[in-house]
Amino acid sequence: MELSEIKTIELQYLDLKDYKELKEVMVSAYHAMPEMYWEESHIASLLEKFPQGQVVVKVNGQLAGCALSIIVRYTQFEGEHTYQEVTGNYTFSTHTPDGDMLYGIDVFIKPEFRGLRLGRRLYDYRKELCEKLNLKGIVFGGRIPNYHKYADQLSPKEYIEKVRLKEIDDPVLNFQISNDFHPHRILRNYQEGDEASGEYAVLLEWDNIYYEKPDRRARIEKTVVRLGLIQWQMRPYDQLEDLLEQAEYFIDAVSGYRSDFALFPEFFNAPLMAAYNHLSEPDAIRELARFTDSIVEKFSEFSISYNINIITGSMPELRGGVLYNVGYLCKRDGSVERYEKLHVTPDEERVWGMQGGEVLRAFDTDCGKIGILICYDAEFPELSRLLADQGMDILFVPFLTDTQNGYSRVRNCARARAIENECYVAIAGSVGNLPKVHNMDIQFAQSVVFTPCDFAFPTDGIKAQATPNTEMILIADVDLDLLRELNEFGSVRNLKDRRKDLFELRMTRKSP
Repeated sequence: MELSEIKTIELQYLDLKDYKELKEVMVSAYHAMPEMYWEESHIASLLEKFPQGQVVVKVNGQLAGCALSIIVRYTQFEGEHTYQEVTGNYTFSTHTPDGDMLYGIDVFIKPEFRGLRLGRRLYDYRKELCEKLNLKGIVFGGRIPNYHKYADQLSPKEYIEKVRLKEIDDPVLNFQISNDFHPHRILRNYQEGDEASGEYAVLLEWDNIYYEKPDRRARIEKTVVRLGLIQWQMRPYDQLEDLLEQAEYFIDAVSGYRSDFALFPEFFNAPLMAAYNHLSEPDAIRELARFTDSIVEKFSEFSISYNINIITGSMPELRGGVLYNVGYLCKRDGSVERYEKLHVTPDEERVWGMQGGEVLRAFDTDCGKIGILICYDAEFPELSRLLADQGMDILFVPFLTDTQNGYSRVRNCARARAIENECYVAIAGSVGNLPKVHNMDIQFAQSVVFTPCDFAFPTDGIKAQATPNTEMILIADVDLDLLRELNEFGSVRNLKDRRKDLFELRMTRKSP
């Protein structure tokens, strides 16, 4: 049929009244196997058991194709099985309403309608149905009708590999692979009488990335997460209570916008060092470290009372006489997690005697898995890649930079991290100056939320950004489902396409 002749294309549920026309389509679609068509009783049984799974596509009111399916428990059919077994000897007694996998029984298109991508419409419907019913995915035994031409030269496994590499053309298998199905195993003696395939089939699978394992616990899984970034103004504070009052003001503000996270900058509590400016720089920052426990305790209270997850930026902390740059994730459920700066800057080491930490891990939250890297750590791509391998969705980077050069390093590296790890990256810094605090004189910052660069995201990879060098909050929503789609169907897939046969990345020291 020519495209100019098409007036309407409709996807409809199969009706038993369509059977006569359906039989004609089956006979023409399987002309090499003219006796391989479903009896009316078979179709009636399918419609009774699972009407949602049986659909047809009509062109100008004429039946052009059909897709039939059932629901099964995957553990019963992930291994070796035959077509007769999966259909319950064509009774479809294997259909299990509370199963976890959609099993494709049949898909066929009338020859005169091929080339119109009608098969893709049927497969897209199956995928949508799979997501709607919260099933793990779709599976079926795919024919390899050109295999008989190569059976004396190639094993089925070798044949599939050559089809995948485009060295051999197999219209059926090529179509399945182009629709995101991946071969899982070879099935022997799958369909009696399929001589073209040598009675072999390929068990093909499509994974539902939105599948959620049933859970009896009462909880809300958020897919759209609101981030609240605090671009903090460095100003003098007479005492800790004054700094905490200002911090609470910002937490209240971002919480008022129903944010899920509040992100503070690196060393946001540095103004408290003004009282120790008469001391040497190493001694002054060690005095500042005395406030860390009190700040964390108060921030944990804020996270509960304002119902928000707080990332405390970073603060100096003394442990066993060693000075670290650390921060805390204060969750709204009352729990507290600690993270460390692994790469301290040359200035931190030279001026303050600070040492790098050793713990790197992603954190589970009520809004997905997150990672936190303090400033300079974001400039080392290995760290964020290790976090991505742990399932990180959002990377938070509290930073402190004095010059625009330093800021550009953090910004450009954070932007790269979003692309290469298919995640969101939020960076927050401090602005203003502290003339009475050594080694903390000036600050430059522009807080930003970066995204990957693909069709579902901003073309420049910038979701939102603050005004440079101005005290303010930045609120942005990020959609975690878009990351799942990107990972599976993106124009490029930076995580999936890694050549792990050539290189690997791993921690040499296990984090606790």
